[in-house]
Amino acid sequence: MKPKFKSFLELTGIYAVFVIMAIIIIYPIVWAVGMSLNSGTSFYSSTIIPKNWSFEHYKWLFTDPNSDYLNWYKNSMIVSSVSAILSVIITTLVAYGFSRYKFVGRRSGLYTFLLLQMFPAMMAMVALYILLNLVGLLDTLTGLILIYVGSQVPFNAWLVKGYLDTIPHELDESAQIDGAGHLTVLFKIILPLAKPILAVVILFNFMMPLFDFLLPSIILQSSEKYTIALGLYNFINDQFANNFTRFAAGSILIALPVALIYVFLQRFLITGLTSGGTKG
Repeated sequence: MKPKFKSFLELTGIYAVFVIMAIIIIYPIVWAVGMSLNSGTSFYSSTIIPKNWSFEHYKWLFTDPNSDYLNWYKNSMIVSSVSAILSVIITTLVAYGFSRYKFVGRRSGLYTFLLLQMFPAMMAMVALYILLNLVGLLDTLTGLILIYVGSQVPFNAWLVKGYLDTIPHELDESAQIDGAGHLTVLFKIILPLAKPILAVVILFNFMMPLFDFLLPSIILQSSEKYTIALGLYNFINDQFANNFTRFAAGSILIALPVALIYVFLQRFLITGLTSGGTKG
């Protein structure tokens, strides 16, 4: 087989895989958008390309007195935003300590984080439920946020620590020789160089609570405390409910904050990955 023909076959195969994956990912999204623009509420009467499309379902979500969508949206934004901010702050401090300092228990702490990553938070749901009930945080957004933050820190700490290890220690030593303290080194030297990995942490930690359904369904019991994923589930949970088109409209709107955050962090995720400390 000629090298050029072999390269052509390899390239064709790669593009074929990309096309198949794109269809698998895009097709459900196109269906959701089309369904949200269909009139009526039935799933079976909906078409991917609406004949008489309208925004009546989007209008219903925001204006109908029976709709709690805005309240669910607000709850989700609170949980996702606070979880992302707290996770980044705690993760940065923990990762910086493990990356830059030698102390008793450092190796054990790292192994503990590695061990905790192997067990999902769902395995501890019974214990967490009882704990939140004992401290009075069951059926509260605060309790939900604490669980998200606690479950995110071990993985994020390993991720950020690995990135901080690639930043030369000589930069820290040079700054300390000039009189900089530990916090000054962290905020003036380390954090500007760690923007790419921090952007990844912010994005992932914002997305997980926004799309999660299982954990809120266990912790939250009052409808006014529901997050958007849990609230939308009630649209189609009842066997007599027939709100698939409204469910689709609400689902589409979930993607907007994630898209905005991605656009805002894109320069750190892409161009920022080429910057960093180098030995001179």
